[in-house]
Amino acid sequence: MTLPGVARAVHRSKLDALAEEAVVSDPSAQSIPRIQTSATQSRARTLFGIGSGNAMEWFDWGVYTTFTPFFASQFFHSGDPVSDVLYALVVFAVGFVARPFGGWLFGWIADRRGRKLSMTLTVALAALGSLAIGISPNYAAIGVGASIILVLARLAQGLAHGGELPSAQTYIAETAPKERRGLWSSLIYFSGTIGQLAGTLLAAILSTWLSREAMNAFGWRVPFLLGGVFGLYALYMRLRMHETEVFVDEAVHDEPTTSDEARLRTRKGAIWRTVKEHPKLLFQVVGMTMGGTVLYYAWAISAPAYAINVLHVPAAGALWAGVAAQVVFLIVLPLWGVLSDRIGRKPVLVASVVGLAVLTYPLNAMLTTSPWSLFFAMTIALVLLGGFTAIGPAVFAEIFPTRIRAVGLAVPYSIAVALFGGTAPYLQTYFAGLQMTSTFIWYSAALGLLSGLVVLFTLPETRGIDLRDKTVGAHGRRKSLGATIS
Repeated sequence: MTLPGVARAVHRSKLDALAEEAVVSDPSAQSIPRIQTSATQSRARTLFGIGSGNAMEWFDWGVYTTFTPFFASQFFHSGDPVSDVLYALVVFAVGFVARPFGGWLFGWIADRRGRKLSMTLTVALAALGSLAIGISPNYAAIGVGASIILVLARLAQGLAHGGELPSAQTYIAETAPKERRGLWSSLIYFSGTIGQLAGTLLAAILSTWLSREAMNAFGWRVPFLLGGVFGLYALYMRLRMHETEVFVDEAVHDEPTTSDEARLRTRKGAIWRTVKEHPKLLFQVVGMTMGGTVLYYAWAISAPAYAINVLHVPAAGALWAGVAAQVVFLIVLPLWGVLSDRIGRKPVLVASVVGLAVLTYPLNAMLTTSPWSLFFAMTIALVLLGGFTAIGPAVFAEIFPTRIRAVGLAVPYSIAVALFGGTAPYLQTYFAGLQMTSTFIWYSAALGLLSGLVVLFTLPETRGIDLRDKTVGAHGRRKSLGATIS
């Protein structure tokens, strides 16, 4: 038996002997946390642990744009509410600058130290950023210091969010049964949308009960404080989770030497060597993400705020319309996941992204000052977006080898989201202010079509593949199915 085979056999014997829990411990306890896995881990705990933390981070990220009309003048003081909103949206985009760095940092942690550790750290950092915004003094109290606190808090949340999605997507994909990976992967945007929905619903309730003056004065603080408190609970849930067996198998295989220091150097080198071997995957992630993320942020994130600020839809009506549309979005997400498990990933992705790109102009033409027009346009857009968002996590995990499944996705994904998603709300509002609304519409449609072409012509069909590495290549390096098909 080969040395990797012996290591795997020893690990499996531990699983059998302990029954409840297998442990792969690293003697260098000062630098590397203990890695645990459980063969009988509760699926409910897994799903809730991922979902709660993901929902909290999306809640924190989404309430920023939803509450921007209410808090912008508390952090900036230009004398013009519209200019203050634009400044706040610039900060929203600046938060995206940190996402590639967070993707690299937490993706590296996820691939080298474990998915669980990465997800635990991201949820803690996001909660701290939310609390900082919620308790920050306003511009009237400390002047430009308020603006600085806002920027720093959003940078912290950008770091956290840049690492959260790749780590959580990788964890759920590695945990799911391969024949239902599309369905399971819909949990990422399902839980994220619950977080986004909770923020929109909270905004609708507060704007209904409180006057505009009260919302500007203190109502906007409520979601950020709640996000911080809920983050502590999500942190507790993630601390109770276990590592994925796919990652543990990889970690066991990468123990060819008794020297811990040498093993760490070997694994670090293997990660970057594998990244260099698959540059095509990085470009595929960017190409697939750019159109979907612009369309998502335009319709799922900033549409209510855009309707309030630009179309002058009543605030309460626009927010309730957003809540109703997101409920429909929640319903269709698992349906798209099930469909992809039956007919394949590529047909669903192409139909979703290309379909919305084609309908972008007609949907924008539907928008008026009525909340009902916003509801119908958002609903159609989100139903189509559901195909891309539901199975994207599964597709990304399926095309990458295990050793770079988190960091290989995190960096190009975060860059694409920062460049295209982070600027979408600002560009949408900016062009509308110049009476050039159609410019942004055609821009988002063009990117959607380009993403559809990337999916159609460069991505393999990955439905049902096994994410575990199958064979051992030259020099003891295993070839993963994800790497082979790419």
